[in-house]
Amino acid sequence: MVGVLDRTDRKILRLLQSNGRISNADLAEEVNISPATCHRRLQRLFDEGYVKNVRGMIDAEKVDLGTLVLVGVVLDRSTPDSFAEFEAAVSRISSILDCYLVAGDFDYFLKIRVRDIADFNRLHAGKLITLPSVRQTRTFFTLKTVADTRAFDF
Repeated sequence: MVGVLDRTDRKILRLLQSNGRISNADLAEEVNISPATCHRRLQRLFDEGYVKNVRGMIDAEKVDLGTLVLVGVVLDRSTPDSFAEFEAAVSRISSILDCYLVAGDFDYFLKIRVRDIADFNRLHAGKLITLPSVRQTRTFFTLKTVADTRAFDF
């Protein structure tokens, strides 16, 4: 059963979002609790699923994945089977960072990182157009990232 977040838990979560590598001792000092108490609270936050994981933010340009592409996808039918088949196929393509089932003009939005437009073109021709049940795609090449993985404000 998931517990209730108090002010200290929220502060721990906010600090962890801004610096996932913060030491337990530094985190405890920032929150004004003992390191042992901080460790227990942090462990509970992980155990109860408030924190899924902690990972580094990689600079996409430095690893030659500087082109961010958003793709809107419309399926040819809206059935549980077609959604499941599409989602399973998408999960096997490593260039697709995120996949969202959405309401509106599209069924899904895909967030994709590639080297450049030519790299995307190869991905599109080789994998995206062969995804199951896809009727239409619309591609958006991003020009500038204004906000990316902002911390939750709660």
